[in-house]
Amino acid sequence: MTMASGAPGTTPVTAPVTTPARLAAVLYARSRVLPATLGTLVGTALTAAWAAHWLQAQPHFDHSARVPVVVLAPLIAAGAIGTGLYTHSDELDRTAVRPWWPRRLVHLVVLTVLAAGLLALAVPGRPDEFGAPAMVRNLLGAAGVTAAAAALLGARLSWLPMTLYLSAAYLSAPRTPGGVGAVWAWPMQPGPQGAAWAVAAVAYGVGAALYAWRGARPEGH
Repeated sequence: MTMASGAPGTTPVTAPVTTPARLAAVLYARSRVLPATLGTLVGTALTAAWAAHWLQAQPHFDHSARVPVVVLAPLIAAGAIGTGLYTHSDELDRTAVRPWWPRRLVHLVVLTVLAAGLLALAVPGRPDEFGAPAMVRNLLGAAGVTAAAAALLGARLSWLPMTLYLSAAYLSAPRTPGGVGAVWAWPMQPGPQGAAWAVAAVAYGVGAALYAWRGARPEGH
């Protein structure tokens, strides 16, 4: 702790101490645009809650009307997470004394858990339909695909593969849940579909492991 000198007879003013750990945390948060990512996740959850409520309030609509919300909100949240995986100091990260893969994994998992919790609260009720379980499952799968894309394509384009895949699945998914469609069109399935959960879990596990191992692909500055 440092003391600021003042005029004679005045009380010394203590200056705040910035520890190396605190400084490192601040620099890390800024380099990964964490404040913007967190703001996007909160905004996405609030918008999803409003949209889900509005859709259900329409005449002749039920919980199945929340399908667009359950599909699009995880896509936007995963895109925000993936874009935040970009780093301006990839050369320093790769030459650091301590391995970076634990930090990368914790970074991804914490943001995924936070986004899943926020989005689950946006669609309360009817977990057997398009409610919180389907929202969490889609967030896991989308975040996994986005993390893998960040490692292979770079963080700035990490949103693209999942967007293309989800657009195709949304337009061509079968109306009846289950069967083979639960595997290739897993984002369009109701919450309890085990096959859809298995695909999403594998996608997240593979994507998280690949990103933790390789980090985001270096891009031109």
